[in-house]
Amino acid sequence: METTEPPVFFDPRGRRWRRVKRTWLSLAVIITTLAAIFVISVIINPLLPRLNLPSAKSLPHAKDLKLKLLPPAPREQKARRAEAELRRELQKANIVPGQKPAQMHIAPAPSAPSLPLAPTGSSPEAKSLAIGFYVNWDDSSYASLKRNLTHLDWVVPEWVRLKDGPDPIVRDIDPRALDLIRRERPSTLILPLVQNYQNEEWNSELLARAVGDEQARQRLIASLTQLVAENNFAGVCIDLEEVPPASQAALYSFMQELHAAFRARGLVVAQAVPFDNPDWNYRAYAATTDYLLLMAYDQHWATSRPGAISAQDWFEQTLRRRMAELDPLHTIICVGNYGYDWSDASEEAPEVSFQETVLAARDSEASIKFDPATRNPYFTYDEEDGSHHTIWFLDAVTAYNQMRAASSYHPAGFALWRLGSEDPSLWSVFGSSLQPAIAP
Repeated sequence: METTEPPVFFDPRGRRWRRVKRTWLSLAVIITTLAAIFVISVIINPLLPRLNLPSAKSLPHAKDLKLKLLPPAPREQKARRAEAELRRELQKANIVPGQKPAQMHIAPAPSAPSLPLAPTGSSPEAKSLAIGFYVNWDDSSYASLKRNLTHLDWVVPEWVRLKDGPDPIVRDIDPRALDLIRRERPSTLILPLVQNYQNEEWNSELLARAVGDEQARQRLIASLTQLVAENNFAGVCIDLEEVPPASQAALYSFMQELHAAFRARGLVVAQAVPFDNPDWNYRAYAATTDYLLLMAYDQHWATSRPGAISAQDWFEQTLRRRMAELDPLHTIICVGNYGYDWSDASEEAPEVSFQETVLAARDSEASIKFDPATRNPYFTYDEEDGSHHTIWFLDAVTAYNQMRAASSYHPAGFALWRLGSEDPSLWSVFGSSLQPAIAP
């Protein structure tokens, strides 16, 4: 008879099952306890001991962090060498850029009759206006505006251009700049520049149509009045250039009518005019504006032969003629900080900023020179394509020399062409808090 054996793992008393059940139950309790501890640690912040550290009044700034700077790139090293060379050349002429006026050494003025005193009624102690021209098309202009806004009483932005049609103006307002001025310095007045610049050139025919008859002039005045009212501007600055002699009478009529319309509303009319042009009746235009802005640069220009942008003797002699017929209380002197890069391979020289000038000098390893006759800096270099270049430019030193000479007349103020193109050290002598100190 065959005997049946039980399975190997048979447990008739159930002992093994009770042990397994107890083991799994213990594991479940442990896992549940650990999960509960984890959840509690996430939800409840631990109570840490106080360290009694002084409270911080503000968040840390970038300047508070000590970072290890990377070594400058070869281009930057060249830049520093070029800028140092420029300053050495200026020091040879006894001029030290970037210092306060009382510390600057100005070369003696060229022999000429002494500058006349300001006309009766002007106050030598009166605070002169500091004005900056602003452009949308260069990000450096916005950066300069942001850095130096506190120095400016007026900002004159390139925001309005003439055009044909029922509405005779193009509005090109930069909302970033407008918001910055309104938010950071609401006391700074905004007078948009009105120009006849179209398709990369001054359009004389467009200008002639815009002011050629009474109906066209009134349409333009109505559009400008609406623009100023909608944006709460202080007024406008008219900059209509390349004016044909045949259009001078019509332009004068426009300025008369615009001034009358704006004066009734308490608005300012300023006009930028060429520094030395016999076609312009400066005295007549001064009578139709609140301020006349003399653009004291472009002695040599983009399509002329290379030369000084604003030689000191040319500046002083021309200013003497202008101020013989203008009221200084209503006259603003515009100084430049830019240059032209003339080339024998091109008929028109591009305008270059101070920064671009320094870059060109360092990249070409050119020697920057200071011309003692004109007191303007310049240098020459050759490109790899064989073209020969000559750059003349204006910087902080030329601006200071001009402002110092012009201060004898006690003008209403000084304007800078342009924000973003300037020598950074200019701001040690230019600005609403500094200009009274430059009087000779």
